Amino acid sequence: MSEPKVMLVDGMALLFRGYFANSYGGYIRKTKAGLPTNAVYGFIKYLLDACKTFNPTHIVCTWDLGSKTLRTEKFSDYKGNRPEAPADLIPQFDLVKDVVRGLNIPNISFPGYEADDCIGTLSKQLSEHMEVCVLTGDHDMLQLVAERVKVIIMKKGPSNYAVYDTEKLLEEKQLTAKQFIDLKGLTGDTSDNYPGVKGIGEKTATKLLVEYESIEGILDNLEQLPKGVKAKIEADLEMLHLCRDLATINCEAPVTCSPDECFWQPDHVKINALFEELEFGSLVKEVNRLIAVS
Repeated sequence: MSEPKVMLVDGMALLFRGYFANSYGGYIRKTKAGLPTNAVYGFIKYLLDACKTFNPTHIVCTWDLGSKTLRTEKFSDYKGNRPEAPADLIPQFDLVKDVVRGLNIPNISFPGYEADDCIGTLSKQLSEHMEVCVLTGDHDMLQLVAERVKVIIMKKGPSNYAVYDTEKLLEEKQLTAKQFIDLKGLTGDTSDNYPGVKGIGEKTATKLLVEYESIEGILDNLEQLPKGVKAKIEADLEMLHLCRDLATINCEAPVTCSPDECFWQPDHVKINALFEELEFGSLVKEVNRLIAVS
């Protein structure tokens, strides 16, 4: 029996990746009845591949709900640069949750909180019982790396993952998980549309954090900094603190999931019926192979 390990899945990261990987050249996979399924198909492919690679005994899937969150209350432009979802992706938002339920995996979300916050909270709760691995494409999650929490970043192409534990994070990024939050405060995040300190890039921010450990350490030593860097930080102090706040994953979100609730027991018959209905014939074999091994 393998050691218990829970995989916390960033649902939207997999769904969007699945959509764009399976709409190449303008072809959108649909059922005979005309329901678009390309994103859900891609989502399942990625999920099964991660299950095969990392062998979780427990799985939870987390979701964002709408665009209004605690972060947009603090900064109205937060994620304001995101384009509208493609029309043929919209009906797949509910469909994918039905499919996840059909795989006997709990869907977890909470109004006002992002999937990141749900993952942060659950990683804290579940790491008391077992090893945790977070499956995402989002480097913001690196702040969750801890002794019993690894973050798996999906890279381009199938079965291509970067797995971060505390050693790998320090070796590759020169920063601890906690410093990763301060890095985002300094540099901002273009994909989430918050600016950080104007004119401070990742290289300068990393150098400052390696030397002074934290934003507080940097501010305590402003007089030691090169004139240009000092001036940039002083000009954007308020934004620096706001951006660090926006970058911080809330690990106290009002969500919970016990190990018993997320123990993965896929139901052969249920999955076969579901995949037949969605016309995912090729995936039936794939999931049955996976279940036979586990």
